[in-house]
Amino acid sequence: MTAQSELQVRYNDIYRGVYFIGTTPPKSDTPLDQVDEIADKLLDRVSDIDFDGLIVYDIQDENSRINKPRPFPFKSTLDSRVYSSLLNKKSTRPVITYKSVVQSNSDDFNQWANEAWQEYGVKDVVLVGSPSVNNEISLPLADAYKTLVDNPHEFFIGGVTIAERHASKRNEHERLIAKHKQGCSFFISQAIYNPQATIDLLTRYAIECQRQGLKPQRLILTFSPCGSEKTLEFIEWLGVNVPEATSLRILNAKNPLHESIQFCVNSLQQILDAVMPYDLPLGLNIESLTNRKAEIDGSILLYKLLRSKMDNYLAKKELAVLGRS
Repeated sequence: MTAQSELQVRYNDIYRGVYFIGTTPPKSDTPLDQVDEIADKLLDRVSDIDFDGLIVYDIQDENSRINKPRPFPFKSTLDSRVYSSLLNKKSTRPVITYKSVVQSNSDDFNQWANEAWQEYGVKDVVLVGSPSVNNEISLPLADAYKTLVDNPHEFFIGGVTIAERHASKRNEHERLIAKHKQGCSFFISQAIYNPQATIDLLTRYAIECQRQGLKPQRLILTFSPCGSEKTLEFIEWLGVNVPEATSLRILNAKNPLHESIQFCVNSLQQILDAVMPYDLPLGLNIESLTNRKAEIDGSILLYKLLRSKMDNYLAKKELAVLGRS
């Protein structure tokens, strides 16, 4: 059984959670022996937790998306396929690889896909579109999905979901359904700091799927700890909505990192309580948005706490089903 099919089997069981650790590739100028060390260090940090796989992001310069300066200077990173392949070999776990289709055309992207499969063993992919309408060259996401679907290799394709977009446009649930019809079998959220926006999206999506007689696709909820004002500024710069009361609560706490972890735990519980009536297959992705040791360690603790919440929720769901049978 391939890594891809293992992941798909897990995704098809709605009473099983799927659990990921998110990470970014090292900087593009990092010597290869140091890249190897960085991968080993990451896997050593997560060696005592049970996780299903890793997610490797494709970092792009998004300055055209927003007028505010980037809190942390942009530096290009190693090809996400290279780092995904390395982590897959070292961890023997599936790795989901993000790919930005900005500044691509169909031929370029198809070549990327063939190389991803044949040279790097990349089979599980999340496609990301342009963060800004100002980019002159950008392969439309719909075309990118079609390119992967038409590719002879059977990629397991995912997309990004943004609760904040639903809060303003009220149509993110329709985007999820459209993306599924274009080939997406799972979705990964942005970091959650506004649980109500996520509850609104998930509820609307679940009800719309019921109305249309569709099977909801797996939704992986992303959480990231925040230990400083700079990190919070970066989270907001990325487009994550942090309500003022939440921001004040974290930054004015005696220990902001501890407070943010507690907030994330409470947020997940709110979300799970709200979606209990619906058969939504869920998952978790825990990431650290900085390389600060405290926040990286905090993300591991957050993973343990959130996984416990999710496992408890899924056990209750399964018990309820048994009670009805």
